[in-house]
Amino acid sequence: MLYWAAVFFIIAIVAGFLGFGGVASAAGGIAQILFFVFLVIFLVALVMGMSRRRGPTI
Repeated sequence: MLYWAAVFFIIAIVAGFLGFGGVASAAGGIAQILFFVFLVIFLVALVMGMSRRRGPTI
């Protein structure tokens, strides 16, 4: 998912450089949403992994 965020970010940069403002803002918005979704999924996986590593307390 981070790959797709980077792809849309590059599309936004190229479109902005070429003067396509609407395409650049749309691609930038998609990249931002995908990045935050990736960040949330990463944090959930990190917390779940840390809680799973703890052994049973006796």
